[in-house]
Amino acid sequence: MAARTSSQAPDTEGAIRAVVTRLARPDGDGGMVIERAAIVAEGELAADIEAWIIAHGGEPEAPLIRAPRAGLYGPHDASFAGQMAARPPRRYILPAVVMD
Repeated sequence: MAARTSSQAPDTEGAIRAVVTRLARPDGDGGMVIERAAIVAEGELAADIEAWIIAHGGEPEAPLIRAPRAGLYGPHDASFAGQMAARPPRRYILPAVVMD
């Protein structure tokens, strides 16, 4: 992949904004939400899209999954908690003002 020049940066900014606008949908709190799967489906731009979202006030959604309790049917290794922490977020939350 060729390195980006400063003349390409505004084009990339506009392209990423267009993709974010296309992928975003309203959430219940007045902001916008984008599924990470939709971002990854964009292919080569996925990392740039995630960086753009974070740079414009977006935040990864906090997972609602709690670590399972220990017990007969629970996980038997301690690495499961580390695997839970290493998961990427399912979606990103953007403030509504970003899309204006």
